[in-house]
Amino acid sequence: MTITRSSGVLLHPTSLPGPYGIGELGDAAYAFVDWLARAGQAYWQVMPLGPTGYGDSPYQSFSAFAGNPYLISLDALRKHDLLLAADFDAAPAFDAAHVDFGLQYIWRNQMLDRAFAHFESGRGAHLKADLDTFVNAERAWLDDYALYTAIKAEQGGLPWNAWPEALRTRDAQALTDARQRLERDIRRVQFTQFLFFRQWNTLRRYAHERGIQIIGDIPIFVAMDSADAWANPEQFLFDESGQPTVVAGVPPDYFSETGQLWGNPLYRWDAMQADGFQWWINRFRGSLNLYDIIRIDHFRGFAAAWQIPYPAENAIQGAWVPSPGHALFHAVKGALGDFPIIAEDLGVVTPDVEQLRDDFAFPGMAVLQFAFAGGDFSVNAFLPHNLRQNQVVYTGTHDNDTTRGWWATATQDEKHNLGTYLGRYVDDATIAWTLTEVAFESRANLAVVPLQDLMNLGTEARMNLPGTLGPHNWTWRYAPGALTPDLADRLQALTTRTERRHP
Repeated sequence: MTITRSSGVLLHPTSLPGPYGIGELGDAAYAFVDWLARAGQAYWQVMPLGPTGYGDSPYQSFSAFAGNPYLISLDALRKHDLLLAADFDAAPAFDAAHVDFGLQYIWRNQMLDRAFAHFESGRGAHLKADLDTFVNAERAWLDDYALYTAIKAEQGGLPWNAWPEALRTRDAQALTDARQRLERDIRRVQFTQFLFFRQWNTLRRYAHERGIQIIGDIPIFVAMDSADAWANPEQFLFDESGQPTVVAGVPPDYFSETGQLWGNPLYRWDAMQADGFQWWINRFRGSLNLYDIIRIDHFRGFAAAWQIPYPAENAIQGAWVPSPGHALFHAVKGALGDFPIIAEDLGVVTPDVEQLRDDFAFPGMAVLQFAFAGGDFSVNAFLPHNLRQNQVVYTGTHDNDTTRGWWATATQDEKHNLGTYLGRYVDDATIAWTLTEVAFESRANLAVVPLQDLMNLGTEARMNLPGTLGPHNWTWRYAPGALTPDLADRLQALTTRTERRHP
């Protein structure tokens, strides 16, 4: 896949402003799309849109296929008569700058419960046929996800591998009994998924009408506590009790001296290959129903994955174990045709990873915050003159500090190297825009900048600190009114000057 010369902005929907404590697929999302169009942008990049669990990371979702009900616009439900004005009377005072996921878990679920009750009472009768169509069309993943979610709630939120044996091992009679016992809860999950996809698809169509396409992340691995792992245990390296024998992570690197212990289960590649990688074909097909371009997080795992014996305290002890990436992508291409992929090829990149990426012409990534470290920085692959055309360049990603925050703690070598490279003094107050200009001026066909950098924000706006469960990870939101016409016009002018202007 080759992307034409263009640019975009990285912003997860939870970071949108709004009155109910978290970004939603409502008015603020449409206003953001309008702002992107005014700024001449071609892409809106989001993180995974799945339902989140412990730690609130969008990269640890209860499903590789489902949508996050936290994103459902409550005001849109009110317009459809699924919520009443009185339902909002007990709304708490929300923090406008950060998401309180614990509060969302309680209050928003109560609001969705009310919406479902109103639907059952007949207020949403006009949606029933569409709901039934959705349930039938998405049955391949929705049946398992709805049942998993209902059982998980019944079990007090325990992970599936701590459920009673009959449920944990998917005994046929136990599942039949659960479907009967939890029929209303299952229908409620189906209903909320219907609402999410209805709102997301409407927003995505609106973006397309304004020339904006969506880049969306899919993590290579699924969460241990997920409907995917529970419903497909034969596809993962589990023992007979449902515990993983090895888990995923990465060895020590830039982000962590002890590596990153993610804890995700690893795939039983021989079983996946035996059925023609059907699970992966279904996953990519589902992702293309959400996004126009898929960014694969931790792409290198398709060449080899860091396998850490379970249990472990950190990711130091592990081994790289080969993965059948070529066979997998040939199978997916055979089923779906050419499909648009961006390969997140950061970190430990070996020749086999580069070969896999290049054999399928997937654009890789470069991060400018990594470009100026070290003594002989001239050999750094992320320097603008070393970038490839078929590549995506970022000032930073969701795992980096903001550019202003990075600069505040950058080494003297990094500051000297950037100044030397540019041939001028780099001002602390304008570093974020300076690096944005460098990204846009580079030869990489696609330049993507986190909104925090366009807004010149510091560490307080950082999205995530890898390897931690910090209180502010994934919580940042921008303030209402922060996306000014002046900022859009400034970005549009840069986009035009660097020949990235979207028609």
